[in-house]
Amino acid sequence: MANGGALPPGVRQPASTVLRLRLIGHMEAWSLTSENVLPTGKKARALLAAIALAAPRPALRNRLAELLWSRRPDDQSRASLRQEIHRLLDVLAPVGEDILIVTRDHLQLKPGAVWCDVEEVMRASVQEPAALSLLDGELLEDLDGIDATWDSWLQAERERVRDKGRTLAEELLGTQVQPEQAIPVANKLLSIDRAHEGAWRALMRAHAARGERGMAIQAYERCRAVLAELMDAAPSAETEKLLTEIRGPSASSRPYIRPPRPAPEGVPRSRDALTQLAPRFEPTSIRGGARIGVAPFQMVGTNLEDSHLAPGLAGEITTALSRFRWLFVVLLGNLDRLPPEQRDDRALRHDFGVDFLVDGSVQRVGSRLRVTVRLVDLRNASQVVWARRFDRQSDDLLTLQDEVAAEVVAQIDPEILLIEANRVSSQPLVDATAYDLVLRAMPLIWRMEREPYMQAGDHLRRALELEPDYANAHAWMAVWYNFYVGQGWADDPGAGIAHGGEHAERAVALDPMDARGLTIAGHVRAFLYRRPQEAVALHDRALRLNPNFAMAWAFSAFNHIYLGLLDEAELRANRYKRLSPFDPNAYLFDVSFVQIHLLKRDYETAVQVGRELTQLNPSFSNLLKPYLSALGHLNYLQEAAVIRRQLMAIEPQFTVQKFRETTPFTREQDRNLVAVGLKLAGIPELD
Repeated sequence: MANGGALPPGVRQPASTVLRLRLIGHMEAWSLTSENVLPTGKKARALLAAIALAAPRPALRNRLAELLWSRRPDDQSRASLRQEIHRLLDVLAPVGEDILIVTRDHLQLKPGAVWCDVEEVMRASVQEPAALSLLDGELLEDLDGIDATWDSWLQAERERVRDKGRTLAEELLGTQVQPEQAIPVANKLLSIDRAHEGAWRALMRAHAARGERGMAIQAYERCRAVLAELMDAAPSAETEKLLTEIRGPSASSRPYIRPPRPAPEGVPRSRDALTQLAPRFEPTSIRGGARIGVAPFQMVGTNLEDSHLAPGLAGEITTALSRFRWLFVVLLGNLDRLPPEQRDDRALRHDFGVDFLVDGSVQRVGSRLRVTVRLVDLRNASQVVWARRFDRQSDDLLTLQDEVAAEVVAQIDPEILLIEANRVSSQPLVDATAYDLVLRAMPLIWRMEREPYMQAGDHLRRALELEPDYANAHAWMAVWYNFYVGQGWADDPGAGIAHGGEHAERAVALDPMDARGLTIAGHVRAFLYRRPQEAVALHDRALRLNPNFAMAWAFSAFNHIYLGLLDEAELRANRYKRLSPFDPNAYLFDVSFVQIHLLKRDYETAVQVGRELTQLNPSFSNLLKPYLSALGHLNYLQEAAVIRRQLMAIEPQFTVQKFRETTPFTREQDRNLVAVGLKLAGIPELD
């Protein structure tokens, strides 16, 4: 409702309404004229929310004072309440003086004059379920920590609203006959209760009925990861049986069977030994995916005030890793009982199915905190394959946790991809899965050498023959066509562009929650189709889904360069670089810095960065072009001759005219600047 308080489709308000309140998610308050009337103080907002949630009954003043000032004497809490009431009356004045009814003992919002999202949710039914769309966040998620009594009350209110939403979504799911109807309802139920196994099964059935066997299996994998993370449990026998049925040859042709009304899920039994922490791992995914666990960090020293930092940091890293769709994050509950020297990594591998383990330590050194993080490959004799130390000021511990977790996961992601790719590439190609074939293709793509590149395309096509609805394979096929055309290797560029666009769109359609697929689709839209304005929403959605995904920041930076928004592009490129300063594909992503400096006419810096990147990979033509243009503007003709020969070896038919025809730069001044530099560097004007 951030657009002036507009209501979602299907949700109505009475004609007598003069105030709209949103309490789910970040609190909002709007008048009918779209004037923001939300109080600025947290206590005043909490007071307004508590009065609204008490409706239709009036709220007792004594109870409100106790909620918000439980540690103060009665006279002080009542005085504080009076002060907040006056502030509330002032800020609500634009909607009418009588909107808040104040008596000696009660406070109440005028009946019939206030539309409140929580009230709509509580009133919703299977016959009128539109208000379920309002349940898109936690109740009053920005009002924690006001008072201990308030926090307890707020938790109970959150459970009340969540229970209503869960029950309604369960009932609604039980009425769905067609898979197209069941999928959005199941996803809605899972947004309310991630561990709802009945909803996961409904999602699996619906995708299988639509012939999307890969999506059904992916739903199972996500179910298993969530149950392990939240409940330290494995999917039930019923879910495993459904998976077996879906994998059968006739699964895609079965009619959609409406799931039975969901029953309460079982509670996992308690475990007290390392080998009992989780059920024994049995491989089930036909596609695969790296499984990663995060061990509780060790606190070095005896400072009790910092004792919460180690588990808090491990929790932040776990949450951040779960945003990477191809990683399966395994919850290692109760592992904190064992110090690292007593940990049995073989048991972790055997019992949890963990491929990689993240562990580390936290140590205070004066006013600074030192965080050491490691990535351990459990399949390779517990070898440490990545490690980093972070030294930060301890002024803002929450920000510290966020920053360290963001950088850790952004750097771990490409490291694991590289290790996984090397692993499958060393194995025979016989019986390779679609997942294995995609992994084999990735390093061949990044080499940017024509013969290995064509082999990568063969691997991806074979992966899609095995799994036609494998979203990740479609995404990488789109990447392949993007550079196949961009390197000038396509005999028919028009067909290559069309194929790239088709695979990009298919990847997003199959998995609209995958940040990688979204940002790749955005890059294809901008680079191949030369429509960067349309790509903005795709990149922004990718970053909302995974704000720690370095590739999305890098591709988004390119998009803003194409639009001529150089300052914003530089901010995004710097964000990518902070997240992943040693990215294995830096030669590609760092081209954004060459382009930015070139278009800002800082030719010296553009050349300096270009020189460094060509040492990493001299075969990427879209790196050589802006580098060469900057050399032309500086009249560095000897160096330009070397780079020109490298570029023409990759694209023998490249001309200034071809650059103008294919560049995604939208501003004429930018196209002219690069074209002039290329001509000065010796690139022919015409064929």
